[in-house]
Amino acid sequence: MEGAAPAKEGSESVGTLESEGATRPRPEDLVARAIAPVKAEYLRPPPSRSVAVDSGVEDGSNEKKSSSTNVVVKEKKSRRQLKRERKQEQKSTRNICPEVAKSGNADACPYHGNCRFNHDMDAYLAEKPPDLEGTCPFVSAEEFCPYGITCRYASTHRQQTSLKLEVPATKSSEVNSLNKDLQKLLWKNKVSFPNADIQLKLLGLERGNGARANSGADHMKNHPENNIHLDDNKEMLCSLGAPTTCLENDCLDNGSISDDSRPLKKTKSQADKIDSSPKTKNFEESQDSCLQNGLEDVSPNNLYSSKDDLSLKPHAREIKLIDFRGKLYLAPLTTVGNLPFRRICKALGADITCGEMAMCTNLLQGQASEWALLRRHSSEDIFGVQICGAYPDTVARTVELIDRECEVDFIDINMGCPIDIVVNKQAGSALLTKPLRMKNIIQAASSTLSKPLTVKVRTGYFEGRNRIDSLVSDISNWGASALTIHGRSRQQRYSKLADWDYIYECAKKAPESLQVLGNGDIFSYTDWIKHTLDCPKLSTCMIARGALIKPWIFTEIKEQRHWDISSGERFNILKDFVRFGRQHWGSDTKGVETTRHFLLEWLSYTYRYIPLGLLDVVPQRLNWRPPSYYGRDDLETLMASDSAADWIRISEMLLGKVPEGFTFTPKHKSNAYDSAENG
Repeated sequence: MEGAAPAKEGSESVGTLESEGATRPRPEDLVARAIAPVKAEYLRPPPSRSVAVDSGVEDGSNEKKSSSTNVVVKEKKSRRQLKRERKQEQKSTRNICPEVAKSGNADACPYHGNCRFNHDMDAYLAEKPPDLEGTCPFVSAEEFCPYGITCRYASTHRQQTSLKLEVPATKSSEVNSLNKDLQKLLWKNKVSFPNADIQLKLLGLERGNGARANSGADHMKNHPENNIHLDDNKEMLCSLGAPTTCLENDCLDNGSISDDSRPLKKTKSQADKIDSSPKTKNFEESQDSCLQNGLEDVSPNNLYSSKDDLSLKPHAREIKLIDFRGKLYLAPLTTVGNLPFRRICKALGADITCGEMAMCTNLLQGQASEWALLRRHSSEDIFGVQICGAYPDTVARTVELIDRECEVDFIDINMGCPIDIVVNKQAGSALLTKPLRMKNIIQAASSTLSKPLTVKVRTGYFEGRNRIDSLVSDISNWGASALTIHGRSRQQRYSKLADWDYIYECAKKAPESLQVLGNGDIFSYTDWIKHTLDCPKLSTCMIARGALIKPWIFTEIKEQRHWDISSGERFNILKDFVRFGRQHWGSDTKGVETTRHFLLEWLSYTYRYIPLGLLDVVPQRLNWRPPSYYGRDDLETLMASDSAADWIRISEMLLGKVPEGFTFTPKHKSNAYDSAENG
């Protein structure tokens, strides 16, 4: 075996330690200390490494150690300098016109001399880096490569010379892309949200001044999405049939106005803006006629939809619900839960996938990078998106926008994100301290949405002060069809083990109409089966970090076995990810480097997997710290390294050499197993 020699070397080092009196603890003692019980013959001394300044590598494994002079410090550039560099890049021969690159014809650009890109193909080809090994992902899929001569696999395009450019491109396997026309309207704040605005008025959430609300200037600075005025006139609500008691009962908390309300930006009411829409005019006319005919109440279920003037909005019970019971649900994962990674998990057995958490503010502002988080692949048969917002109006309008523009099966609201930048904006876990705000957000979103609405929470904000069990029934009454509970508080972040007993308690209190899902520390098929059997009322378990470290956990659960996967099989999974990444982000230089970046982010998790054949006790637990060990072959040893330099070596095996001056630091401190800072 290729790795036999290193294993012997490791056993000799262990023998030396034992001869000096250092007796190896028993496997049970190691497990009690959350240390992985790796077999003695595979152990080795921890490698000594230093980060070389000229290597351009920041070692993520050393980020918690004392600050060293060997850390690469990125130069902070001013806006003026960045703008100057962008202009220089536009004038560079490397910045060739996409139309010219695609067609190979310098006259193909419709802008001709007014184009801001370069049209000199000879100059571009002279500076273009050499092609990478492998085949263009588009050619292998029998499609025309849209990157033309800029593709890093252009030498394999000889196979597509018979394809004609005039032939329309085949239908993309990805949907939910941001339309340019819609983006411009979002930029100019010209998109109307009639459904959301009417539901907000009916719920009494249109008020713009609150006792605990931020000042106008500070609020607009922190929440730029607040660019739509909500009428502060209570009489207008009465004209729409909204009961006035909702302003007194639902918006008051211990005698003070709820902080759901937000300060006003403009003096023009949103109702005036909506009047310009023909569909909204018809809606208002139909509503006025109902009031004139003596209807005292206007229920949200009787309102007309903005899409079809003559079709009634479906009642919450008529919405096609998703049966989560027994299905394998891949959690929405920030940064690493991208579309190529979800395709990997789908191929390995995942049933339900969900996009990365997207901020409502950014979606309403038309940010392309945020809308990219909503992209869906055709292989994702049950797909949802997760959004995060702090206010009912922001969330309701985002929900209406997604429902109108995207193909999704459900929308999940994140009310458990522990990240400081999210909590400081009163979103995520901060909502756990404001049950009235939670109520208003869920009610506003569910009454606007025509698809199932789900909610994800933590046990509470502070450790030892769980509160979700008292809100389970209310969350169902407010309009959510499913509730996912992460068995930790916000204060815990990812430290300590998840409290599954409390998750069971919440599931038992839930009404039949609410599906409860558990989340936390699922890392083997035995974990998944144990939790589903211990609490029959639990619909299923959401799998998060366990899928990041070993995405084949879905195969293990479906086949009910521990898979001692080989290093070659793991490497093939990485190959598939790279192929999916080039199809998603592009096969040109920018797309290749984007794929490399997300591959490295994923490798900052996968190194934590310990091969099954190396353990004295199976299965591996999520909180185990792996000691330094040799693998059964050189590739397995390389994959076990916690050094960012070794992760880059793996990326170079798949995507070629890194560019000059390349640096990488993991976004998530994945090596901090029980650190309270681990976000």
